[in-house]
Amino acid sequence: MIKHSEFEPAWWAKNPHLQTCFASLFRRPIKPSYRPERLELPDGDFLDLVWVGQGVGPLVAVFHGLGGSMDSPYAAGILNALNASGFRAVLTHFRGCSGELNRVTRSYHAGETADMQLVLSVLRERIGFETPIYGLGYSLGGNALLKYLGESKSDCLLDGAIAVSAPMSLAMCAKRLNQGASRFYQWHLLRSLKRNLILKMRKLPMSEVLRLTEEDVEKVNDLPTFDDCITAPLHGFRGVDHYYEACSSRQYLKSIAKPTLILHATDDPFMFPEVVPGPNELGREVTLELSPRGGHVGFVAGEVPWKPVYWLEKRIPEYFEELRAA
Repeated sequence: MIKHSEFEPAWWAKNPHLQTCFASLFRRPIKPSYRPERLELPDGDFLDLVWVGQGVGPLVAVFHGLGGSMDSPYAAGILNALNASGFRAVLTHFRGCSGELNRVTRSYHAGETADMQLVLSVLRERIGFETPIYGLGYSLGGNALLKYLGESKSDCLLDGAIAVSAPMSLAMCAKRLNQGASRFYQWHLLRSLKRNLILKMRKLPMSEVLRLTEEDVEKVNDLPTFDDCITAPLHGFRGVDHYYEACSSRQYLKSIAKPTLILHATDDPFMFPEVVPGPNELGREVTLELSPRGGHVGFVAGEVPWKPVYWLEKRIPEYFEELRAA
């Protein structure tokens, strides 16, 4: 089902780039009290988790976007909002995103569901099946979450999920990020990706997988090239086309069997409006809530700039409350 979102953008922030960048430029949310945990993985690597909240109520598993972490304004903001709404939450840092380089050559990518499955299996083992676990993914994490939901179908370990600003067609999104003002976001993401890769190249024998020097990495100037030369070979894909085709979540939406809400703005500067799937591409349990404005993980409302309202932090707990009450 596709429905119109009730989100109304702030009159002073209707531009998609301002919607996208406002929180990063002007917001410094207070970090919630949290408990860190490190999960050791079978391949010798690790995942760092952040736990927020107490008690025995429903748990929300949060997955961040490309280059994100608990320090991202949207992550700290939603962890606070979930905690205030009576939910426990656990944010999973993808490999290498917690501030410490991971131990193996591989990292994470837009279709990484094996690590997600492992984390959810650990959570289920600890709290059982009587307590609900909901999933929440932003951007890249939202794409991976939708892919996981579609792959696992009725065997999914989640009781429901929300994906925010998910790049459901990766090739189309990569093309959009290489055009116009959106190239700024590509430059920002690439700068972080290349910096972390070069640090790993100085620490690990990356030449066993990548035939690149540090100088070669520095010359990469767009995401498709990075994904073709680095993401694909590091994670077993034949090339960028194979990676984008295999990991785009749009093809999995029809198979999703658990209640799922997709929050998306058609003016998202990370992707073309054509990324939005049609009604016939959605499973019966999937609701696509579309807004004409909102940018990328933005959705900023409010009457005045010095008192912004981050609408996602109202809508997300509200939806999970609906699932809990059902």
